Amino acid sequence: MTTLYVDADACPVKSEAERVATRHRVPVKMVCNGGLRPSANSLVETVIVPEGPDIADMWIAERAGAGDVVITGDIPLAAKCVQAGALVLKHDGEPLTQANIGNALAMRDLMYDLRAADPFRQGGGKGFSKSDRSRFLDALERVLRKAMS
Repeated sequence: MTTLYVDADACPVKSEAERVATRHRVPVKMVCNGGLRPSANSLVETVIVPEGPDIADMWIAERAGAGDVVITGDIPLAAKCVQAGALVLKHDGEPLTQANIGNALAMRDLMYDLRAADPFRQGGGKGFSKSDRSRFLDALERVLRKAMS
């Protein structure tokens, strides 16, 4: 049975993920360190893990596997889930797969090194847009259908 795992602490598309999963009657695990209001939806379970670095990621990685879908912006978590056979989407709807996870990890490491080399480097990622949200909804619809087939 397909389960949707959401790395929920900084996820901007929690309500969208819940809406699409509910339409398909797929259980959802919203995994966080706390501070998340539980959903009244019986398909949605809020999983609160202890404080600590990567505890939520480890919880998801230990459970997600073939037939499951994972929503995360955390590239190392995505790599573990892809390796386990889960289908993975970033918040903007970009799929992370065996074909592109290596490049995503390399880019993450490169950006980390660049920031470390220049502590005065300002800026971050681009803002989350309506088109990102729309692209996510479309991608999640397709990925859930694929996972359930």
